[in-house]
Amino acid sequence: MKLQYYPETDSLYIELSSKVGSDVREIGDGVMADFDDQGNIVGIDIDHATRKLDLTSLETIALPVKPTKTA
Repeated sequence: MKLQYYPETDSLYIELSSKVGSDVREIGDGVMADFDDQGNIVGIDIDHATRKLDLTSLETIALPVKPTKTA
């Protein structure tokens, strides 16, 4: 999962999968969901993110995270 913030458009994209999106649906006011060709959600785009979310911190709780390999 990746979080990408774009200050020039004040949008936050939450990439849930590396699969390519083939369909976009509005699921809320300024909130779009990307789906792959099998109907699985692959990402969420939130317009005007700083008006809708508190982006000053990010907290994770009990994620099953594996360490990444570094060279």
